[in-house]
Amino acid sequence: MNFINYISTIIIPFVIVFAIGYGIAEKKNVYDIFIVGAKKGVKIVIKLFPTLLAIFLAINLLKSSGIINFVIELISPLLKLLNIPAEIMPLAILRPISGSASMGIATNIMQENGVDSKIGLIASTIMGATETTFYTIALYTSSIGVKKIRFTLISSLLANFVGVATAILIFNYL
Repeated sequence: MNFINYISTIIIPFVIVFAIGYGIAEKKNVYDIFIVGAKKGVKIVIKLFPTLLAIFLAINLLKSSGIINFVIELISPLLKLLNIPAEIMPLAILRPISGSASMGIATNIMQENGVDSKIGLIASTIMGATETTFYTIALYTSSIGVKKIRFTLISSLLANFVGVATAILIFNYL
């Protein structure tokens, strides 16, 4: 375990030194190349800012308005019928939208139920088997100028649904 900690501590400085050394060996002006890359990075951030602002605003509106709790209460009879723990539904709903919100919900689930509980295991599996779909699609498509995302969105949300459903099925039958 100490070896892994040692490697993880030195890997980033090693990669930086390696990149600089490789650039010098290739007789490249490493500093100028870095500056050009940093300028491109700033342009990308400025281009993505409105999209990210809209996503974060939508997340905060969902959390503070109580819509998520309302939806869970609305579908709770179906959840009971399908043997789906209602505690994981906020995670299943917010995971495609926000990584940080879903991480907070997953942490809360594990603090309340325990990491080795059925609900804790389902939450962990959902976190590993799903993606922050809207954020990822917005980030990548807006950075390259793609406007038509319908099929990407449908397939990504379907993959998230399959990840959540599989986690629930596996831990309901183990």
